[in-house]
Amino acid sequence: MKLIKKLATAAAVSFAMVGAAHADSILNNWVFNPNGTGFAGGQVINEQLDINGSAFIQLTAQNATNFTFTENATFNSVQADGNGSLFPITFGKTITATFSGYGTGTFGGSFTFTGGTLSIYSSANGVYSTTAGTYGADTGTLIATFDVLMGGGGLVTATGSPLGNGQITVNAVANAPGGLTPGYFFNGNGTDLSQSNVLSFAFTNANTTGAPTANQVSEIICDYSGYQGAGCGTTGGTYANTATDFFVSNNGQFKLGQVPEPGSLALFGIAMLGAGVVSRKRASKA
Repeated sequence: MKLIKKLATAAAVSFAMVGAAHADSILNNWVFNPNGTGFAGGQVINEQLDINGSAFIQLTAQNATNFTFTENATFNSVQADGNGSLFPITFGKTITATFSGYGTGTFGGSFTFTGGTLSIYSSANGVYSTTAGTYGADTGTLIATFDVLMGGGGLVTATGSPLGNGQITVNAVANAPGGLTPGYFFNGNGTDLSQSNVLSFAFTNANTTGAPTANQVSEIICDYSGYQGAGCGTTGGTYANTATDFFVSNNGQFKLGQVPEPGSLALFGIAMLGAGVVSRKRASKA
């Protein structure tokens, strides 16, 4: 029991340290070039890309209290920092993304991500929201792949839906080599960020959408999420949200950050070990 308590304490401390590291690691005045032609032709990003998108959530109740979920979503970004300097005008590109995440939650409480993938593309302007590819979100050049980290999430209602206009957070990391494509992302001094591991933080406000468009139903709900209910495949009928399957609209910010110092990550690893030990102990007593 003493060992478990020590590990739990280490976990609590490490989560606090990693959270603080995330808060301190946001990159400012980084440079983004949607055409991938290098630092000189890029646009300075004061802090974030502005994003909006659509997500389909599927819940599976584990008991009266807890649930697991999957989320499949598409996003796009046409400007940064709300400055009106549009990528489609300056670069002829729209930044799009596909997102697949999963995790656990508590009805009437909160949910958290346990994994997933965020893929970002530099796409031709005007393709997003069409039937090209996946809602037009994955038809361009793949410029970044982020692995979703444990954590993040947000608050939910008693049925598991996000609170109206409630904030949802997704933390992820792009590992070098291969996480970021060279020529697109740079820090302020011109160093290509593809040479290092880079964190990302997405903060979005979520609202349940009762009437998704025909393209959203066919592209995001049916094809991307593999939904088999009314409105998809040979099921017939018209799509409608249910208590466990529902459509959500999102808008918010996407930020980049530096990976925390090795010491913080090492302590975070101890925390994960502690969580695993506690989980196994509980399972053995069940």
